[in-house]
Formats: sequence, structure tokens, C-alpha cells
Amino acid sequence: MDNSIELLAPAKNKICALAAIDCGADAIYIAAENFGARKLAANSINDIKDVVDYAHKFSVKVYVTLNTILTNEELSQAQDLIYKLEKINVDALIIQDFGLLKLEHKIPFHASTQCDIRDLDKVKFLEQIGFERVVLARELSLKQIDEIKQKSNVELECFIHGALCVCYSGQCYLSQAIGNRSANRGECAQPCRKKYSLVDDKGNVIFKDKHLLALKDFNASKHIKELAQIGVKSFKIEGRLKDVNYVKNIVAYYRKLIDDLGLSKTSWGFCKIDFEPNPEKSFNRGFTDYFFDKRKACYTFDSVNSKGEFLGIIKTIGKDFFTIDAKISPQDGLWFENNSGCLINKVENNKIYPNKMPKLKIGMKVFRNFNSEFDKKLKTSKTKRKLYADIVFENGKISASDEYGHSAIVDFSPTETAQNQQKMIYNIEKSLKKSGDSVYEIRSVKINVQKVPFFPLSQLNELRRQLLTQLEKRKFSYGAKQEFKPVKLNKTLDYRANILNKKAEEFYIQCGCKIKEYAPESGTSLKNKCVMRTKHCLKFAAGLCQKNTTLFLIDEKNKKYPLKFDCSKCEMEIYF
Repeated sequence: MDNSIELLAPAKNKICALAAIDCGADAIYIAAENFGARKLAANSINDIKDVVDYAHKFSVKVYVTLNTILTNEELSQAQDLIYKLEKINVDALIIQDFGLLKLEHKIPFHASTQCDIRDLDKVKFLEQIGFERVVLARELSLKQIDEIKQKSNVELECFIHGALCVCYSGQCYLSQAIGNRSANRGECAQPCRKKYSLVDDKGNVIFKDKHLLALKDFNASKHIKELAQIGVKSFKIEGRLKDVNYVKNIVAYYRKLIDDLGLSKTSWGFCKIDFEPNPEKSFNRGFTDYFFDKRKACYTFDSVNSKGEFLGIIKTIGKDFFTIDAKISPQDGLWFENNSGCLINKVENNKIYPNKMPKLKIGMKVFRNFNSEFDKKLKTSKTKRKLYADIVFENGKISASDEYGHSAIVDFSPTETAQNQQKMIYNIEKSLKKSGDSVYEIRSVKINVQKVPFFPLSQLNELRRQLLTQLEKRKFSYGAKQEFKPVKLNKTLDYRANILNKKAEEFYIQCGCKIKEYAPESGTSLKNKCVMRTKHCLKFAAGLCQKNTTLFLIDEKNKKYPLKFDCSKCEMEIYF
């Protein structure tokens, strides 16, 4: 049984993808030209091919997100895209729309978290129809994940880090309802990050102008070993809109953590990280492990901006400066607990001079949400991923092999014997130990000849380049074709099934389902319907769990949204 685990990293673009690989990712997920759930993170086929070619040298896998819902007309475009992705050897597609199950494909499909995978029944259904991997909802507890693993055979992928959607993924219609921007079409306007007030039916204001739907960022680092023991296969970092420095830091942090725990990985090679990774130093809204072990305060009502790392408290305050017991550098960004912030212009004799003086008090907590020195280290990082190789120089050939069973040979025909044998041996060893732009670090060079032939340095270098180019080559083929077959579900499906095309409808009908209505993106009205169901509960946040209170959200335009509560599941619903 393969107990190795996969560290799965996000990639906004090719630069982020290559950086994630170099920092230790076992797999990458990236969007193609169309149909990814982050419309602002699209990539060309040529760029994805470059990523695949580099990734496969280390047995790193590349998954492409094709996880929006599609119209009838778009399915043919999706088919063309699948053909293109198969030609460049993408390892799998992450999908939401069941219409894709009716298309031709050799490439495996993974069920996206957008499929709303939050219980064992859903996992079993997806497994039975043919998915080899499912991406679980972030809201699940360790106990629930364990139960799912014990009672299913499908591979489980779990988020471990990054921003949290407040709603169950795939079930958020608030952006669609408010501004006709569909989260299920990659166009979410993020209304969950806006300000709202919470009032009761008597007009009492419980919270006023707060980010009531905003959550902290996810950080499950202390649960990695437990997840591995449960049998989770893939550990997923969120962040396909994050920049390359974020990707470097967070991937390196989890690579080091997983390695330190002694857990085996699914890819090859080693990374010489030349910075000390720390998630507190990258963009974060404060961290939560969400509902892994128990319900807790996972929200961040006061601000949706990056909070950063805690530095200390204000010690003294002057006219245009303040002091704290921490090392601060010019251009650092600071955040204070009164939800104000500043950039640092200069630091002299422990006095910190900001670009504008915030309203501060002695004892106020200070956080750094931009570390200029750390940012420079990440930007100038020379971290690269390498494989070890050994080279043998023999009569008429040079051979190379690596630790994963790859080998290569180049032949040569010597014309004369070197007059200075020791100097030639030195030149051969020196030339063959160089690895140039290859992914290899040469561990040893053995010369097994009685008489060393003479080589011009240029010829030696060319032979070495040919050898390492051959050694880098990888064979790729798809396994057995993935078959998707309908199984009995026998449900009546409404707008929340996210059906937008005839092929998806056909698949569900073959599963014995009745289609009551299509997805809202088809024109189905959301009036008086639930547009968000979430484990984040404002009744809990307000300390009103035991009270029979009617509550409403009111947005900045004074629009009112009724709230309903399913206390048996500790869930809240927002209606439009």
C-alpha cells in the first residue's frame, strides 16, 4: 500500500508553478485558458506545457482546473481544451460539471470541492460513478474525514492552508444574486468580504458595519500528522490568485513540516531552501484550523486585510514616532489592533517613523503585515530543485544514472591517448561534475579506463550536455481509461445541483433524478431562495444560540437578507 502523501500547490501562472516545484510541491494545480473557477488566473497551453515538462522531470503532477459549470455551447470548447491538455500530458483535470463526464477523455477527472463534497453519501456516490479522487469540503472535522476514509476507497484531497470561502463550495449564490457574477462560473465578486450589520426583527442592532461573513485564513499545520494517519492522500494549499513570494513561502513551509514529520512524498528530488519559511510573514487574516476538532471563533469581523505576524506592544509615543521592542526595517508595513496601519519611512535609535502617524495608545498590539527584508529574501531566492546523478566514464562511452532508476549513455570514439594522463583525468572530472541548467546535481564521477583518451574541453562539455539531456527525458502515458457510469441517486434536484447544460441533465436523469430547475446562471430566479449555507453562524458569534431570535443581515446599500438557522447541524442560511 502506498502511504506517501502529496503536497499540492496553487499556481496563478507559470512563474508561480515553477517556484512551487522548486520549493518542494509534489503536484501543482493551475487553470487553462478557460473554465477555471478563478477567471483572473488563466494560462496558455504553451505555458502549461512548460510547467508539465519541468514538473514531470521530478514526477511532480500537474492538475488543470476545469471546475466551472458550462453552457451547452461551451461543452464543445471544453472538449477541444481536453484534447489539447492530453497532448501535453497533463496528469488530471479537476471538474465540477457532470456534463464533462459525457465527453471523450483519456485524462483522469478529480471531483472538485465545488461539487459540495461534505458527507459520506456524496463521497460514495462520486466513487461509485467513477471518480478516482474527491476534494473534500473545508468544513469537515477530523472525525468526519476519518469516517469517510474508513468507509470509502476513493483518494481524498483536503485543504490545509489558505483563504476560506464562508459558504460550502459550489453552493454560494450571493454574488450571482447581487450582481449577476457567478462563483460557479469563476466570477465571484466576494460579497463575503463586504461590511454588514446584524439586526433582529425588533430593529435592535447586534453588530454594526462589520465584516460579518469574513473568515480568518485556514492553517491546519498542527493536524498534518493526524490527516496522514487517517489516510488523506493530497494536502492542498489554496491560493491561485496569490503572488509568487506567497507560493514560495507557504510551499517551502509545508515541505519542511512534512519532511520533518518523516512522511514520504510522491515526487522526486530535493530542495535546498535558502530562506526560513514562515506563514505568519505572508498575507494572512489571522489563522484558524476551522472545524477540525471543535467549533471556535473563526471569523475576522474588524478587517479583511492582512494582519501578519505579532511583534509586540507600543512602548512609547512621540509627535511623529513610536517605539516597540522589535526589529523594524524601513518599508515594513504595520497593522495595529485598532484596525489602522502604516508604512515605515525610517528607523533611528529605536524610534520608528511612519509615513503617517496613526492614532496609537501605550500597550496597543502591533503586527507586521509586510516584512520588507523577508520579501527581498524571497525575491532573490536561488532555491532550486535537484536530483542526484552518478556518472561513469568508460572506454567508448559515458553513462549516467540517478537514484530513481533513470539512466542514459552517450558514445564517443577517441582518436588519441592523452599525453598528460593526470591532467586529462582532472579535466574529465571537472567537466562531468558540472550540471549546467539540468535538474541534476552530480554526486560522483568514476573513470574506468586504463589509458585516458584526449578530449578538447568543448567536446567533453557537449558530451555531458547530451548525457544529461537524455537522463532528463521521461516517458508518459495515461493509465486505464476512467469510466463514468450512472448509479441510482433518485433525488429531485433544484438550482443547487448547478445543472447548466443538457449533458449534465442527462447524466442525472440516468441516475434516476428529477430536474426541478436549472442553475441560477440559466436565468432561474433566486428571489426568496437560500443563496448561502455556511457553518459560520452569526447566532453563535453573537452569543444567541439558545434564543429564538429572528435575525437579518443588512448590507451597505441597506438591503435586508433574512437568516435561518439549522441548529441541529450548527449551520446558517442566508436568503435573498
